[in-house]
Amino acid sequence: MKKIVGKFFIKLMGWEIDPSLPTEIHRCVLVMGPHTSNWDYFIGMMAFWGIYGIDLKQLIKSELFFPPLGWILKGMGGVPVYRKSKNNMTSTIAKMYGEMEKLTITFTPEGTRAYNPKWKKGFYYIALEAKVPILLGYLDYSTKKGGILNKVFYPTGEVEKDIDYIKSFYLNIKGKHPENGIYTK
Repeated sequence: MKKIVGKFFIKLMGWEIDPSLPTEIHRCVLVMGPHTSNWDYFIGMMAFWGIYGIDLKQLIKSELFFPPLGWILKGMGGVPVYRKSKNNMTSTIAKMYGEMEKLTITFTPEGTRAYNPKWKKGFYYIALEAKVPILLGYLDYSTKKGGILNKVFYPTGEVEKDIDYIKSFYLNIKGKHPENGIYTK
């Protein structure tokens, strides 16, 4: 049913999603960018259901998990993050990768829909600790095209260099609100 719903909404909204994926990747961190609108989440979920057939997990601030929205978010793969409590979220999530045969967790490293040059790096440290690749997904509102770069990136441990590399992929991709997009330093 999710596949039918996803395909329907992607077509209805006029998006073209590249169906190709890197082969043999069953566990990964997926970075989506640029994140400039609440529509990014909806379009992305419809693409993953309808085009890729992948059940994504997303870390979402716990404040949004109130009924009935919380039920909907959990049904769509949302995992509440309690940002105010001190916990070792990186290790907890990295451990999930070790316990599951298939797991894709998506991240928007900007952490906000507004312009933010200082990315949150949790996605990077999770991939590094879990020893899983980082895939780069995108939604380009200027062309209404999206997809996942068909290139697998493994973090090297050189955090700033790797983050700059990842950001460089998004420089020419326009979000719904391009002024809030991703720029170089």
